[in-house]
Amino acid sequence: MRRTRFFKHMPTSQSIQENRFLKPFSAYLHHHFLWQFNRRGVAGGLAVGLFVGILIPFAQILFGAIGAILVRVNLPVAAFATFATNPFTVPPLYYAAYRLGNLMLGDDDPTTISLNPGMVNKVANEQAEVGSWFANIIDWVQSVGPQLMAGLAVIAVVSAFVGYVLVNVIWHLQARYRWHKRQQRRASH
Repeated sequence: MRRTRFFKHMPTSQSIQENRFLKPFSAYLHHHFLWQFNRRGVAGGLAVGLFVGILIPFAQILFGAIGAILVRVNLPVAAFATFATNPFTVPPLYYAAYRLGNLMLGDDDPTTISLNPGMVNKVANEQAEVGSWFANIIDWVQSVGPQLMAGLAVIAVVSAFVGYVLVNVIWHLQARYRWHKRQQRRASH
């Protein structure tokens, strides 16, 4: 496998299989598609990583790796693509997902955030207690859960599709550019 300067520190299939912590999983990690940097592997890895990273809020790298193994696409790209959701991108992403979910589920007024009755009083009166704060957050998540999950599902599918198509288009354009440059060099000699 040709390793560029950017990928020279990436683990190889052999180094993963020889790792004592990953030895029990080596049967699943040996497939060559998991480690090749080709158009299909990178595009699929990006799609799997974006889908998992947006849809699953915890253990994203683990689920991205499992998804890459199941679909047989590039595992490092899938794991790295889960970082699309991070502390800076989650608040606007979740807000957009909630608004989209409100639109999809037919909420009467999508500009208002639905709260359980009395939740505002709970937050105002019990703000200083940590246990109450946690209970209030759980109440809020339960009240916006269906809208949020519907919006996240749509955003995850669309992001995965767009990422897959974008990688394929860029890969194709880059191959055409290199081919065209080679043809120009041959014609000039």
